[in-house]
Amino acid sequence: RPGGNTTGFTVFEFDIGAKWLELLKEIAPRVKRVAVLRDPTNPSGTGLMGAIQAVAPSLGVEVSSPVGLRDTGEIERGVAAFARLENGGLIVTPASFALVHRDLIIKLAAQHRLPTIYPFRLFANDGGLLSYGPDVVDQYWRAAGYVNRILKGEVAANLAVQRSTKLDLVINLRTAKAIGIAIPQSLLLRADEVIQ
Repeated sequence: RPGGNTTGFTVFEFDIGAKWLELLKEIAPRVKRVAVLRDPTNPSGTGLMGAIQAVAPSLGVEVSSPVGLRDTGEIERGVAAFARLENGGLIVTPASFALVHRDLIIKLAAQHRLPTIYPFRLFANDGGLLSYGPDVVDQYWRAAGYVNRILKGEVAANLAVQRSTKLDLVINLRTAKAIGIAIPQSLLLRADEVIQ
């Protein structure tokens, strides 16, 4: 909203949490339970969690207690405990700890054969099943336009904070095959990238 002394671009809006659960359910219809991996100290995590919980009943999914991302032991214990019961899936929310522990999270999801959706393309590139999130390169281009306008004299306070307009859906077929998931053709056709 214009009027402050800053502007910029927001990467995620809370309603994307609902879309993550919808996509997870579409790629793995057997999912009846979902665990959300999140940093409890990240303020946006509460809104994302609320969006996921709001849509879960309509999809026939139970949302388990969140799994913390702060250290490897917490992640390993949380995912292992969750994986003991059948028909589970994971949602990884955006957090610096998710990026730091990316390899471990991807490894645990594969080891426990848990369908998992991630917030950034780099997770799918590194072996994660599915990612849906902002096209970061597009954000940089759009930010450059704002910088140009400010350098030409526009006041930042008059420029609204903008949300992501281009979201990427990336599917990793190798991972899908490894964990025994057949990707629906309709989802493959909607994907921005399919990793063979």
